[in-house]
Amino acid sequence: MKKVYFFVVLTAFLFGTMEVALKLAGSEMDSFQLTFLRFMIGGLLLLPFAIAEVRRNHVKLELKDFAYLLYVGILGIPLSMLFFQMGVMHSNAATASVLISINPLFTMIFAHFMTDEKMTKNKVLVLLVGLLGIIFMIKPWHMQEGNTVLGVILMLLAALFFGLYTVAGKISVRKMGIMAQTSISFILGSLVLLVVMLFMGRPIVAGIVDNWMVVAYISIFVTGLGYFCYFMAIKLSDATTGSIAFFLKPAIAPVMAVIVLGESILWNTYIGIVLILIASYMNIRGTRKEAQLNENHNP
Repeated sequence: MKKVYFFVVLTAFLFGTMEVALKLAGSEMDSFQLTFLRFMIGGLLLLPFAIAEVRRNHVKLELKDFAYLLYVGILGIPLSMLFFQMGVMHSNAATASVLISINPLFTMIFAHFMTDEKMTKNKVLVLLVGLLGIIFMIKPWHMQEGNTVLGVILMLLAALFFGLYTVAGKISVRKMGIMAQTSISFILGSLVLLVVMLFMGRPIVAGIVDNWMVVAYISIFVTGLGYFCYFMAIKLSDATTGSIAFFLKPAIAPVMAVIVLGESILWNTYIGIVLILIASYMNIRGTRKEAQLNENHNP
């Protein structure tokens, strides 16, 4: 279990520094460019492990599998993560980090209509607590300096599409495994974004040399190593235990934003963080109970 929690804590730390690193990089580089670089590099870093997973599971990927992974990748990279990067640049890093962490709320809604994972009383309660947390976090009646309406909308769109990405991924992950699905969807999604960038005339390599340290950090460590540690935590335990990293992220990221960026955390931010942490805990606890019930019904 020590290994499990090592990977969980490391994942939480790496993901918890994400918004601060992206905000620093985004002040010098294009949002499209950063999103493309970090997921293409991260996807390629995960590829050897993905290939090993496919071979170990004796899975033969067909053209329709790659087509579906392309769909998953588009939801994840040119949509969710591009909205995420732009949202980070139009809001405080602390706010952005907490808002993206509500994506499981959207996952529950999409899963209700797209899978056999239906809404329960606990999930409805999680939704209500999470929504209350969002309201306090945004404080729409008087937004904190650094937050904007555009930034909040972009972050909510990022969380929404990431929820859809997660549900869509649950379908393909059953066949090929989580490492293969993530790596290939990252690469395919990044290639789609590259085509969009070329069409729009966006920079692709400009500024990398001048900002190589932060580009390397967000690509190799946050995206590559971060997801690898997350998958290792799942492999050594289960998906619910691995998701504790996302439970810890809203607590870590605001502290990093204060230390590195000098952001201030107001009373409403504390309340919003606590409510979203409570919602995350309730979701993890409910998911674990459901899994135990299913095991008991299917010995």
